[in-house]
Amino acid sequence: MILSLLLLTQTVPAFAASAPTLRAEAAVMMSGDGGVLYAKNADTRRLIASTTKLMTALVCLENTSIDDVFTAQERHCRVEGSSMYLKAGERYTVRELLLGLLLSSGNDAALALAEYTAGSEGAFVQMMNRKAQELGLRDTHFENPHGLDAKSHYSTASDLARLMLVCMENGAFRSLAVQRSAEVKGLTLLNHNKLLTLCPGCVGGKTGYTRAAGRCLVSCCERDGMRLACVTLSDPDDWNDHRALYDWAYANFTLHDLHAEFSFDVPVISGSRSSVRVVPAPGSAAVLPRDRETVIRAELPRFVFAPVSAGEAAGTLTVLRDGDAAVTFPLIYAGDAALADPCIRIFDREESSS
Repeated sequence: MILSLLLLTQTVPAFAASAPTLRAEAAVMMSGDGGVLYAKNADTRRLIASTTKLMTALVCLENTSIDDVFTAQERHCRVEGSSMYLKAGERYTVRELLLGLLLSSGNDAALALAEYTAGSEGAFVQMMNRKAQELGLRDTHFENPHGLDAKSHYSTASDLARLMLVCMENGAFRSLAVQRSAEVKGLTLLNHNKLLTLCPGCVGGKTGYTRAAGRCLVSCCERDGMRLACVTLSDPDDWNDHRALYDWAYANFTLHDLHAEFSFDVPVISGSRSSVRVVPAPGSAAVLPRDRETVIRAELPRFVFAPVSAGEAAGTLTVLRDGDAAVTFPLIYAGDAALADPCIRIFDREESSS
């Protein structure tokens, strides 16, 4: 039997300041818990240019060693568009190619990494699409590893934000994406992501541009332990729009440790103790508005039969935004409740009947 509780936490009963007006055709601001703080045409499929390389980097990192060595071929050097200027016959580590991919947005690096990882560009693209499905990116499809325009090559602002948050969980990706410059084979690679300098707390991102896609930008920012991802597609003023959205979000939302802030007691039947505590799983943290009412719904049993073990699933805790479920976290039992000694249970019944 499940009991549904509505728990209200409120601060000042007022509305947050309005979000800035953006020039982007599509945009989203997403918190690390997956909640959407701002959206504009966020689920509309669009061309995404070189922001594609986020998935290229992730698939490569998950399927190769960063110290592996690869020899560049002439065909890699002939890919049109932005380049890290690979030299045919030169040997490069996967790390060097990833730097060329993420900092200089090298299309040559993208093709080289694809062929090294999967044996061919086509096989690698299949890996990219499988990874997109695995991550639940339902409105994303790739035709190449670099992002040059193609009819069935698309994603959405929402999917790219989710992808960025996954990338930031990869330590190797984080260490590469945050670098402002790097030396590779005597060449200095400069990171195209100007937000690393312009925006306090920016820890990574990926630029993109084609004439058809317009200016595309995916970024990630961390302030006071709160991680946010921002995406703008076809935005002529993307640097300023990202800065404005981050400043707005950090002024109007705050990170709450739900594991520390919420707990419930559930009665135990036939147990060595009368109740057991239920808490959100460790790491459960939600980004909530600073100055308006937020509803948290807990769904957990009215009672539970012993035995109970710490860490077992007990229910769910859901954050509601504007009446809709924004993000859900598991509730777990915080302690053990063994089955009561049968002799004690018999003695108790005899005492109560006398």
